[in-house]
Amino acid sequence: MRAVWLTTIGGIDWPHSYYAEPQKEELRQTLDQLRRAGINTVLLQTRVRATTIYPSALEPWDGCITGTPGRAANYDPLRFCIDECHKRGMQLHAWVVTIPVGKWNTTGCQQLRKKYPKLIKKIKDEGYMDPEQAATGDYLARFCREIVENYDVDGIHLDYIRYPETWKIKGSRAQARANITRIVRTISREVKRIKPWVMLSCSPIGKHDDLSRYRSGGWNARTAVCQDAQQWLREGLMDALFPMMYFRDNQFFPFAIDWQERSYGRIVCPGLGIYFLDPREGRWTLDVIDRQLNVLRQIGLGHCYFRSKFFTDNTKGVYDLGQRFDATPALIPPMTWASPTPPPAPQELTFEKGTLSWKASQPTPLLYIYNVYGSPDFPVDITKAENLLATRVQDTRLRMPAGTRLNYAVTIQDRYGQEGPAAQLLLYAGPKYVRPKLTCVRGNSVALPPKPSTLDADYVIIEDLTGREVGYRYYRDSLIDVSTLPGGIYQLRSIGRKGRNHRLGFFSIKRK
Repeated sequence: MRAVWLTTIGGIDWPHSYYAEPQKEELRQTLDQLRRAGINTVLLQTRVRATTIYPSALEPWDGCITGTPGRAANYDPLRFCIDECHKRGMQLHAWVVTIPVGKWNTTGCQQLRKKYPKLIKKIKDEGYMDPEQAATGDYLARFCREIVENYDVDGIHLDYIRYPETWKIKGSRAQARANITRIVRTISREVKRIKPWVMLSCSPIGKHDDLSRYRSGGWNARTAVCQDAQQWLREGLMDALFPMMYFRDNQFFPFAIDWQERSYGRIVCPGLGIYFLDPREGRWTLDVIDRQLNVLRQIGLGHCYFRSKFFTDNTKGVYDLGQRFDATPALIPPMTWASPTPPPAPQELTFEKGTLSWKASQPTPLLYIYNVYGSPDFPVDITKAENLLATRVQDTRLRMPAGTRLNYAVTIQDRYGQEGPAAQLLLYAGPKYVRPKLTCVRGNSVALPPKPSTLDADYVIIEDLTGREVGYRYYRDSLIDVSTLPGGIYQLRSIGRKGRNHRLGFFSIKRK
């Protein structure tokens, strides 16, 4: 996962105009930049401070859209951003600021206080929803339900789902953690009831707790603000975490490993504090972010930039770094715990007059999307990122650039992110294409080529055209038995003692 927080409060990331058309054009340009840098997920601040950037029945419009809090826009910014992200093959997650509701006398806080006078507490001049009341979870779940019911969001992203630092906690820390977990559980239950494929995530404090060898300096998620985020992954209340790891050196790397080791098979995408590259914010040099990106990739985690404008402004070269680091596209990890069965392969893959088209294998309520791969080689290897041409294609046809000489593969991906096997289409037999040289004998045996003395191989592996292993045989005789395989096209690879493999060729089986 390669993500960015797109902040709307005060228009600091977007928008920088109070008029619809300039807002739309600015957003298109920003998303184009993000796409070119390999970003596949946008976290859009949707609930700002008890105010919204869409027409809500629960809360007023935020002033960042029209310049006046409560004044409606003449278009729906959330719907527009969803559509524009999906056109670019990117996910859009609605970023919901939960507990803080803004200055005490601002529009959002005032209206919420009038509706729920016992639910909002004042700390200095700020208003906060009371995490110790069950009604807080009920209200936030209703707010998230409004978004999920009315918009095709890919995720709900909860921010500040924790105690304020200066809150006087009643009772024990364990009880306080249980209060926050109750809110999370209420929201999770409501979101998953409506659309179980919507990814639920949050942005916890970047250090979960003290480690055995490294202390968090008193600022951590679990103990300091009662945010038991790793427990939420373990219980299945969250699909993903975006920990705010705005630290460096030994305050970053050991805690990143801790998140990875306690991810419980879920998605962890640490947030990087690229704002510290700005001289007005900090004194970080670009190599700090470079090292963090590389370590996160080594331990199998994604990355999320805070914030969008520091990234697209190329602060100290961070955009250039991101383009180099994410030079090839990536699919977002699937939520396999929610959808154990991947979809089938597409059918009737054809290429005519520059357009690639296919058919879904069966209708589905999950609204299948498609990934398209291309390569001079055949079959197209869908495990290679450089072969990925388009992601999240919503139609069953795609216009390809003129003059392209590629073979194609198309996969179906469900809304949980599960990708099925590929349908393959051979158009050009390039220089690396190995034409079938193996022959079937009576439909039950395949003649192997003579094994050279230099080939260290005791077995051959039989694969279908998606690269999935369907069987193996001893590489001893001149014939191997294929009587148990269904009709189709297969490839054979030899496998050596050290794991090296070589393609021997293709064969086809025709069954009556």
